[in-house]
Amino acid sequence: MKALEATVRKTQLVARKRAHTIFGTYGPTTQVDEADFNNNNKEKELIEDHQQENYDEGPMNGELYHSEKFLPNGDYYTGYWVDNVPQGQGKYWWTDGCMYVGDWHKGKMMGKGIFSWPSGATYEGNFKNGYMDGEGTYTAPNGDTFRGSWLMDLKHGHGVKEYANGDCYDGEWCRGLQEKNGKYTWTNGNYYIGEWQNGTICGNGKLYWTNGKMYEGNWEDGLPKGKGTFHWADGSYYVGNWSRDPNELNGTFYPSESLLERGNFEWDPQQVFNVDLMGCTISPNDKVSVLPSQKKLAVRISKKMDNNNVGNRTRRMSIDGSVDSEFSRMQLSDGVGITTTTTTTSISCSDIDAMVTLQEADGYKAGSPIRIPRIVKRQGITISKGHKNYELMLNLQLGIRHTVQKLGPPPTLDLEPSAFDPKEKYWTRFPPEGSKHTPRHQSCEFRWKDYCPKVFRALRTLFKVDAAEYTLSICGPLRELSSPGKSGSFFYLTNDDRYMIKTMKKAEVKVLLRMLNAYYNHFRAFENTLVTRYYGLHCLKLNGPAQKKVRFVIIGNLFSTNYTIHKRFDLKGSTFGRITDKLESEIDTTTTLKDLDLNFIFRLQKSWFEEFRRQVDRDCELLEQERVMDYSLLVGVHFREGNATGYQTPSGCKTPIENGTIEVEPVHRFSRSDVDLLLLNAAGLTSTNLGVNMPARVERTFRKNDLDFQLVGEPTGELYDVTLFFGIIDILQDYDITKKLEHAYKSIQCDPNSISAVDPMAYSRRFRDYIFKVFVEDN
Repeated sequence: MKALEATVRKTQLVARKRAHTIFGTYGPTTQVDEADFNNNNKEKELIEDHQQENYDEGPMNGELYHSEKFLPNGDYYTGYWVDNVPQGQGKYWWTDGCMYVGDWHKGKMMGKGIFSWPSGATYEGNFKNGYMDGEGTYTAPNGDTFRGSWLMDLKHGHGVKEYANGDCYDGEWCRGLQEKNGKYTWTNGNYYIGEWQNGTICGNGKLYWTNGKMYEGNWEDGLPKGKGTFHWADGSYYVGNWSRDPNELNGTFYPSESLLERGNFEWDPQQVFNVDLMGCTISPNDKVSVLPSQKKLAVRISKKMDNNNVGNRTRRMSIDGSVDSEFSRMQLSDGVGITTTTTTTSISCSDIDAMVTLQEADGYKAGSPIRIPRIVKRQGITISKGHKNYELMLNLQLGIRHTVQKLGPPPTLDLEPSAFDPKEKYWTRFPPEGSKHTPRHQSCEFRWKDYCPKVFRALRTLFKVDAAEYTLSICGPLRELSSPGKSGSFFYLTNDDRYMIKTMKKAEVKVLLRMLNAYYNHFRAFENTLVTRYYGLHCLKLNGPAQKKVRFVIIGNLFSTNYTIHKRFDLKGSTFGRITDKLESEIDTTTTLKDLDLNFIFRLQKSWFEEFRRQVDRDCELLEQERVMDYSLLVGVHFREGNATGYQTPSGCKTPIENGTIEVEPVHRFSRSDVDLLLLNAAGLTSTNLGVNMPARVERTFRKNDLDFQLVGEPTGELYDVTLFFGIIDILQDYDITKKLEHAYKSIQCDPNSISAVDPMAYSRRFRDYIFKVFVEDN
């Protein structure tokens, strides 16, 4: 203990001496020499008196005043204060060597400022609530420099990073890593332009070498992967499938005229990996040892500030405004080599940027946790050689590539009426040896039909789909879902999860062609429509004795997201047969639950809810006009409050009040996933549209035992923070004679209003009434 006391005293002496050199003379104070520090009790009391003399709380009436303070732990501050916290211009120096010079607001770094680390690193720019937030420049100890946008201590948005070795990256960032589109230039002059993911080259892009070579195509983990073309300066090029694995590397080499004259046709594509890409490595990103938001202020918490009456004990307050409790600190890893500290305390907090998890006080009773189904990371079985549908997949991919390449981009979105004619369809023959218009292939001979190709080409343009990316996605590996749907259709999923391929009945094809004109005009009029997006309608006819025809449509996958969809619901508003027949232990994250399985009410923010009501009305009017029914709202729910146990706890608390009833009080909970949501959505930096990546809350409900048929349960007050994905699917069911007979038959067995097969007008009315009960405005 004596050795520890001596070390602390010496640290305080160094702090005072260093304060003279950094901030200048601070005025007359009692001089203390190091030789005067010994271990007897009398001198210890003198030191404590000296510390208290230099730390004066000052007035606590809201008056702004200038002060210079030696804080009890050795920190030093000079600048303006109000109610014992920094306010306005000020300089704060911590004993570990970190220093901030700039604007303060209520004890938080807010506005323009400079933060420096003892390692020599500096940040100069904007701060918000104690975080590096806004435009700013960070210079790392090794000389790396970043100039651009920040969000909550992380690079987020557009920015330029110049590395000490001469490399440079200019592009988009997300949570501290390169993301989306950007240009990386190496010091030798080579450069890459294209897509990034999690700090590595991933997606579609081009790499240019100074010697004239160029690779254009798909990338994965910084290497060519998938379809791509390698060009030489003399005009030669190689087209094929790229992979680090030689067994997966295949393609065709097209030599230039000069090479043809010399008869040189041999080239090994492995040279790209072994030679050309050797110097094209991405410099690692710097790691900040201590974030500005983690730094604490050694200020005294007064009775005015402390809601829990902790007295006049000195407790360190974080820059974000939270109090550091000795027994309630926990560490959260942000996944990029930075550790973030959050605090757990019972002091109330209304600042969302504080990211403080409030501890439930005595007398509070949290709602029971809700079980999350077993997570299945990848749905379906990959179709490979030997699969019964392998040849069908190859034929389908050949046809899609032929269709997209033949059409090209549309000249205009204003189509002639003839483009919507159901007779507007074209057959193409695909012999194995190839033809004038089709390539050679290793599958059996087949015929390919395109329905209304000009319309679907215009729809893909309307949906902002790049033709090359569309082709690469469809022509990559496909996954077959384990079982067909209720209609008997089979589903295939692309490897990137962006598109689904669904086999169709002839009657469904007729319905889609009949309503295609209205469908197209609807999407042109309403950008946020929730109706299923169709990208192409085709038919494949296999030659042979069976003359088998397979009709299929390409649909956008509603759940194409990096979020885990914990629960998915198919909602129609009917009760007959609308419950899952699986045991709870058999339900996983790919199980689609139904109306009577729903135990939530979805709460949307006011602006979103108003837009939701308007759009559902518009979409139902279209479907009612086209005489279709049996459609449903597919909803995917991602719970943002992560829990490793497989259970989710509600984000609200219940507390008993005097008359014995239960009152729900909001409690701010900010987990790692909440931080991600703030990083992604707070500044509108990612695509959040109606039904896509929507932040919301769900309220848990329960059904009374004596009302098993109750469609919407009673609300319990337990709220959960979620991200929602939803859209209207299965819109191709005509109310034909089959559905009329189904309605008549089932009406004998049960209430006619409880079955799905009803008149389109009645179906639309019932659907909307139900949806507007389970989706409500969040007050």
